[in-house]
Amino acid sequence: MRIFDSHIHLSEFADDILKGYAKLNGLKYDLRELLQLMDTCKIAGGLLLSSRRKNGELVSNQHILELARRGGGKLKPVITVEPDPRHVEESLELAARNHNVKGFKVMLGYHDAKPESPVFEPVYRYAVDHEMPVMFHTGDTAVSSGRLLYAHPLLLDRLSVRIPDLKVVICHMGNPWIRDASAVVYKNTNVYADLSGLFSGKSPYMEKYLNFLLNELNGAIYYVGSADKFIFGTDYPVEHHQAAIELVKRLEIKRKDLKKILYENAARLFRL
Repeated sequence: MRIFDSHIHLSEFADDILKGYAKLNGLKYDLRELLQLMDTCKIAGGLLLSSRRKNGELVSNQHILELARRGGGKLKPVITVEPDPRHVEESLELAARNHNVKGFKVMLGYHDAKPESPVFEPVYRYAVDHEMPVMFHTGDTAVSSGRLLYAHPLLLDRLSVRIPDLKVVICHMGNPWIRDASAVVYKNTNVYADLSGLFSGKSPYMEKYLNFLLNELNGAIYYVGSADKFIFGTDYPVEHHQAAIELVKRLEIKRKDLKKILYENAARLFRL
């Protein structure tokens, strides 16, 4: 069964905020380990996204493009866009020069900007014109300084209605607002959701939490009435690849729907 990881982070900066998650999972969080894990877990490829540094700065998109280049063809870059006109312009120039870019990402909750902020309009126009999805971080943030008010999946409903040709991806299934995210997916034909970054490390209640999570994810798929708009992702290093795959394989869905989530939906959405 083919697998594509639609949500991977990586950087070579010592102050990357995701280093703590890597430690929780016993991971080195480097390119060599990532490629080895992908081989071991038979993951055909993945989307590489930026992270943040402890000072709040974004790991540069140029760094992500370079890491993807060194990934031996397995990693496809996604350009992360900050709510700043200059950064938007630079991001669009990078996308235009690098034809292997598969989409854009907006990190809702890491700044005081909503998805309908006018600063992102050039990105949405470019994405529509080039049939590229825009991924949105939703749900909990990796830092306590995050703004949950700006990371709720319901914020994507108006945008999806206003620009029906824009392919929207709700990252992390809006966790903990999974039911709200499923309503946005169900209502809007142009909205998808990835199942990445939903758990990490170990805790005395981990198995109970995973059972709760499975009930929520099953319910979301049943509510939508189809598995056609859900895509697999690990959010590496937030989740270990094997644990992420095992969670999805525990979903109470048909085998053909499991294949859709693990590979086919992403292949169609990102034109792999």
